[in-house]
Amino acid sequence: MSTYDVYALGNALVDMEYEVEPADLEHLNIDKGVMTLVDEAHQLRIMEHLRERHHHRGSGGSAANSVIALAQFGGSGYYSCKVANDELGHFYLKDLRDGGVASRDTSFLEQGDTGRCVVLVTPDSDRTMCTYLGISGNLSLHEIDQDALKGSKWFYTEGYLVTSDTARVAAVEARKLAERAGVKTALSLSDPNMVRFFKDGLKDMIGERLDMVFANEEEAMGMADADNLDDAVAYLKTIAREFAITRGPKGALAWDGEQAIDIRPVPVEPVDTVGAGDMFAGAFLYGLTQGWSHQRAGDLASAASAKLVTSLGPRITRDATQQILRQLA
Repeated sequence: MSTYDVYALGNALVDMEYEVEPADLEHLNIDKGVMTLVDEAHQLRIMEHLRERHHHRGSGGSAANSVIALAQFGGSGYYSCKVANDELGHFYLKDLRDGGVASRDTSFLEQGDTGRCVVLVTPDSDRTMCTYLGISGNLSLHEIDQDALKGSKWFYTEGYLVTSDTARVAAVEARKLAERAGVKTALSLSDPNMVRFFKDGLKDMIGERLDMVFANEEEAMGMADADNLDDAVAYLKTIAREFAITRGPKGALAWDGEQAIDIRPVPVEPVDTVGAGDMFAGAFLYGLTQGWSHQRAGDLASAASAKLVTSLGPRITRDATQQILRQLA
């Protein structure tokens, strides 16, 4: 019997979310709608520009958001990451535990800076992220709990790890360990910039073939070097046995290994799209670990991500997730 439904590996970033205007992005010379890696000095200049503005703080990182969502639905998750022995690091691990996710204790923490992600949300609900990885950039094989991984149903990781040599190696080795142990493997492509600038590294993380890939349309087409969804779908079939492509207000498309499944959107007025893809993946994986069909898992993921974008931040409450479950029962 598996100890965990999902063992996830990813960056540990304390999200600091601000509401801004497009003029702020222009003033700060930041590319809109993508994740950009910055050094600490650059990020501090951004925060200085926004110092008078209220912001929300929470534990983040793409895979962390997904595994916390899974736990809120009732699944069991473990998260491997790297934080420092500083105030933000202790805050991060407590936030994980409060979210129902297991991780290593604080005795392994090292000196340094816990990673931070400044999330800038514009009035069109788009999100722009400026990430200082801090000690998370040194994520390595040392952070992998092999027993927890081998005792899980799924191994899940994020494409963002491709930007760090040590983290990419850790993701590759964790995938190989999962494959040897009979644990299913899943990856989120995470961001168009990861596909654009680190495609070869992502292919290393994918290996011969994954069990599941999550992507949005832009990421899927970029990975396939395609300009249309059909070609992207054909390519994803060569790297994953199953996959899900999110399409924003158009819903999503899933492939269960035999047939394409149309996942209907849930119409809402979006406020903030931060974490929508993470929520989709977490909810979808919850469904799969419960033995659900891809259609039912996709309907849950669609409803949960729609709920998420109606408020600020990459999370919804446990009560909200349980309400969504009851509605789909």
